[in-house]
Amino acid sequence: MDIQKLKKPVLIILACIAASILVIVLSGTPFRFSMDGGGDAGGKTVGDKAADGEKIPIKVLILPQFEIGEMAGDSPGEAQHFYENLFADSDKYVIPGPGDDTVMYVQDGRALCLAGVGKVDSALRTTAILTDERFDFSDAYIISVGCGGSAEGYAVMGDVVVITGIADYDLGHHADPRDMEDPERPDWFYDDTLDNCASAVLNRDLTDRVYELTKDIKLDSTDRTRKAMKETFSGEEWAEREPKVIKGTDVTGDDFWKGEYGDRNAKFITETYGMPDPFALTDMEEIAKATAVKRLGMGDRYIAVRVSVNMDVFLKGETPENLWTTGGAVITNDSSETLDIFPVAMMNNYKVVRAVVKAIDEGKL
Repeated sequence: MDIQKLKKPVLIILACIAASILVIVLSGTPFRFSMDGGGDAGGKTVGDKAADGEKIPIKVLILPQFEIGEMAGDSPGEAQHFYENLFADSDKYVIPGPGDDTVMYVQDGRALCLAGVGKVDSALRTTAILTDERFDFSDAYIISVGCGGSAEGYAVMGDVVVITGIADYDLGHHADPRDMEDPERPDWFYDDTLDNCASAVLNRDLTDRVYELTKDIKLDSTDRTRKAMKETFSGEEWAEREPKVIKGTDVTGDDFWKGEYGDRNAKFITETYGMPDPFALTDMEEIAKATAVKRLGMGDRYIAVRVSVNMDVFLKGETPENLWTTGGAVITNDSSETLDIFPVAMMNNYKVVRAVVKAIDEGKL
């Protein structure tokens, strides 16, 4: 590998995400989150090079962030349905750091690898995967998959979002409203020096094709989720519909924010950067992965499809104190934040992305 050729894109990616530090608290959760993709999954581990010495061609790379426990046979996280249905007989390749090594599963020209949580890990891992000289990604579609929080007024829990634009929640300037002359205005301020890495509009022709391919896929919800949405957003027509595939903008922040003021900021950020569709979802990685892929010259083949597992504002009865003071779990079936939608949402996301992968397999995308 020519290290000199890699220095520039890696340094640019790091510069774009240096303003944000990964802050995520997992203590107290009954689940073990896996971000290395190893676990007890089957398949054989392959050596450093392909058997014939040639690069292994990859037609589609699927990049979730994390798994809950093992890659198969227990509570599904972002990767498990893909592993069980598309990679059960795969070869395993160790992708060296930075940080901990991770495992990439390869089967029938497809690849699956956990990108890690937060902007720093996900950008570095995405770069490490796509610059690994054992693999040929020159014609590959890169599909980012995972979960996020719905934008109030636009998306319901269980919706699957075909992301058309991405904006960074952190880059710019934030002020405490108590210090502002007008505490009612958004407390985020635009900085034009960050334009090259604070937002991204994805390939519109490609996102339109993905949406048309998947828009009629039936998605599921739960009675508990429907009840909570109706109680929290009483009389709001948008909140009482069933989940569906929608297009929208993703706003990425390392900070797991929540509430009316954060929602106001996210909508303002979306408008400021002139995104093609309304703010639909917030998460912790998307802008970083998209920036990494773009810097490596593969941005025209980048697809992002995420499912909502919570709201970006507090549901009825929720407060910051009862959700986060003890660092409690946010994806268990007794959580007031995700209710019991998480496993259903993981299947929703898989069904939509599986249709996209099938089209790629058949050369129809």
